[in-house]
Amino acid sequence: MKRYLTSICIFCAAAALAAPKPINVVFILADDLGWADTTLYGQTSLYETPNLERLAKRGMTFSRAYANSPLCSPTRASILTGQTPARHGSTAPQHHQKEIRLKAKAAKASAPGNKATVPASATRLDTKLPTLGKQVKQAGYATGHFGKWHLGFTPFTPLQHGFDVDLPHFPGPGPKGYMGPWKYLKLESKDPNEHIEDRMAQEAISWMNSVKDEKPFFMNYWMFSVHAPFDAKPELIEKYQAKIEADDPQRSPVYAAMVESMDDAVGTLLDAVDQAGLTDETIIIFTSDNGGNMYNTVDGTTPTSNTPLRGGKATMFEGGIRVPTVVVWPGVVKPGSRSDELIQTSDFYTTLHSMLNIPMPKDYVVDGIDITGALKGGSLNRRGIITYFPHSPPAPPHWLPPSVSVISGDWKLIRLFHQGENGAHDYLLYNLKDDLGETNNLAKSNPEKVQMLDRMIQNYLDEAQTVVPVPNPKFDPAKYHPELIGVPKKKQKKKAPKKNEAKAEKK
Repeated sequence: MKRYLTSICIFCAAAALAAPKPINVVFILADDLGWADTTLYGQTSLYETPNLERLAKRGMTFSRAYANSPLCSPTRASILTGQTPARHGSTAPQHHQKEIRLKAKAAKASAPGNKATVPASATRLDTKLPTLGKQVKQAGYATGHFGKWHLGFTPFTPLQHGFDVDLPHFPGPGPKGYMGPWKYLKLESKDPNEHIEDRMAQEAISWMNSVKDEKPFFMNYWMFSVHAPFDAKPELIEKYQAKIEADDPQRSPVYAAMVESMDDAVGTLLDAVDQAGLTDETIIIFTSDNGGNMYNTVDGTTPTSNTPLRGGKATMFEGGIRVPTVVVWPGVVKPGSRSDELIQTSDFYTTLHSMLNIPMPKDYVVDGIDITGALKGGSLNRRGIITYFPHSPPAPPHWLPPSVSVISGDWKLIRLFHQGENGAHDYLLYNLKDDLGETNNLAKSNPEKVQMLDRMIQNYLDEAQTVVPVPNPKFDPAKYHPELIGVPKKKQKKKAPKKNEAKAEKK
């Protein structure tokens, strides 16, 4: 009997040693940080991001990582659901509005100058969905959300989506300001000079240290930086004023200072993970919710430039959707590695389930794929990624009518809903390998490629039962001015000298 019990004890001890220790997760999401806004890709001589370089030395940097949308809330919903906006219905950042709409809604008509209707976005993230916070909490993780949310007021906050903690419990699109004094429902500045990102990083670290010895933890650190309003530490603004070069498209000292504070917060988190002895037990993901902002004004210029990419936040060109991304996975991802594989933020839902050995929810459709193969240095078997943005905010530069795109291999096709003749779609086709700046539309010279890629789009929209734009029944050709497409609204009058064009502008 003693021998039998001894054998059982030895077996149990061996099993305990063999069982992998649960790994922690820190998911850092920057807001409006463009692909060219960090030093990871060699595209900036102004901004300084040494802590992102530290992070990259620990993991893998992706050169072709895409947000699910050129605007924030849709991408955030995709991270939490694993679905694209075409499926989950959050297609615009309207989640701070009073109207509650859990699904996208078709529009009956649009202004007479528009060829296509614009569907109404969902305005809340449905709490019935098996969101990432719920999934990891059910698996025994402590869960904390710090920073921006923008997916709904109570009862649609992080606290209803699986997170134990939500600071500062703020549903708005941007912070109340970066420099104190500021006051949120659950957080108040300690002094007039406190920076919100410094404080949020400290709050996140305090929570991490309070739970790390009891449970594995899943931390959402979703930054306010570098979203408007444009504000920064005075000493950093002064530092970058001395670095500005007039011919550099990135020439805002305030924005540069904001980027540094964002990077400092990343460094603060890295230091805390190291000091807690959790370096080898923590996955760290860094990405952005959309491309860099080129439509606001600060320091007499745009906040940033996404050069060599075309466009920016709120546009369907590369500058609006290609984002900086780094993934650290100790023992799996080769430190200092890089990948050109095509990934999208909805992939993190599926991949994190795999990383953490959490079963995927039953009878639930996801669009994100497991990118573990790429993280291990291999390739991904994927036909392409779909980006759905059925809106047309007149944001400079290069805005488009309601559209959807597919990127497959080196090719990118943008379908412009019902912008052609007699209600047909129009198309933009680019070879991103040869034309990263999307300057040469190859649609007319490659009709077979257009047809093939457009079938991918249509098949996906049909399968996802997407609420799509339809031909506008109130369309008036006399009020349609295609020469204004891509022109910022405040400049359209200069481009529209005719009386009827002036009337269209007023509307």
